[in-house]
Amino acid sequence: MKQPLWTKSFLNVCLSNFFVFLVFYILFVTMPIFAIDELQVRESDAGLVITVFLLSAIFIRPLSGHWVDAVGRMPMLITALAIFFISSGFYFFVESFGWLLGIRFLQGIGFGMGTTVMGALASDVIPDARKGEGMGYFAMSMNLAMVAGPFLGLTISQSFTYTTLFLICAAVAGLAFVSGVFIRVPKPEDKHTPESLMPKMNGLLEKAALPIAFTGAFIALAYSSVLSFVSVHAKNIGLEEASSYFFVVYAVVLLISRPFTGRWFDRYGENVIVIPAIFVFSIGMFLLGWAQTAFVLLAAGGLIGLGYGTLVPSMQTIALQKVPKRAGAATATFFTIFDIGIGLGSFFVGIAAETIGFRSLYMNSSVFILLIVGIYILFHGRFQRGKHKWASDYREV
Repeated sequence: MKQPLWTKSFLNVCLSNFFVFLVFYILFVTMPIFAIDELQVRESDAGLVITVFLLSAIFIRPLSGHWVDAVGRMPMLITALAIFFISSGFYFFVESFGWLLGIRFLQGIGFGMGTTVMGALASDVIPDARKGEGMGYFAMSMNLAMVAGPFLGLTISQSFTYTTLFLICAAVAGLAFVSGVFIRVPKPEDKHTPESLMPKMNGLLEKAALPIAFTGAFIALAYSSVLSFVSVHAKNIGLEEASSYFFVVYAVVLLISRPFTGRWFDRYGENVIVIPAIFVFSIGMFLLGWAQTAFVLLAAGGLIGLGYGTLVPSMQTIALQKVPKRAGAATATFFTIFDIGIGLGSFFVGIAAETIGFRSLYMNSSVFILLIVGIYILFHGRFQRGKHKWASDYREV
């Protein structure tokens, strides 16, 4: 008899994950604009609202993996979601840029802890016989938030006040907490408790995954300019209304292309997918800088979604192929370093944009992305050994 997948616990894990990422994406595209418009922060400094958030999440993520075993999944989840919810309420009281950065740091801790433990909980509540299918649906909850979050964030910020935006974010964070409370782990958690709450440094990162992780960090560095400042750029060129649909087009193309690119990856190998995807990403960035009409802006969103949306899962799969018996360590290594690229990029592209402008920034970024082809070939592409029939299993996780 087929084991049930859509249990109450699995549904609540997916809902909680969706609500957390929905707040994440709403604030990701609106906080730089809020800092510039409401707090009179320079564009070069506005990227710090992204950098600080991501760096705190990056710092806490490796520790969270250890704490899941040290204190248990549910205590970790409740603590993480409580931090995320409470910090969402602090936005109402922002009076200075420093206060905003403090809130972003605190919320980043809750985000890093929560997303780490929810991945473990999802694996716990999914039947072993349907693990791949279930983890694919779990990952889809993040993809749906990627579609809805930027659209809602830009629409609300343009049509209503930031007070309304913060109220909605706090309510959604509250829903994430409530959903998390109703998760029930079907089997007893391992009672073995590590000797210390602080993990050993050895083993936190997987060395074999570092080359592709560093390549991914360069991709993230370029993409951070899109994630952090595309709404500011669109406003500067008079396409603010169209920017609300930028991430919708981006995400739709990503979701449509993902099954095809995954199968081609398995059939033809990673080089045939990764290298063209880098070129597509570069073309999308050039169009973003060149855009003067809504059509070109949205076309850039589609190409960036196709290129970048193919690169990230492909590179994650490559990392997993390096050490299939340590999939968790490989994934943690890849995304920790990848997020460092996003965080640092959000800060440095703000400085660059203030000097040369967003139009030149995106056009120059397209050239920088082309150079990543050489980095990829140097670090991994020249070692490709053929097809990997099981790669798509991991890509959906």
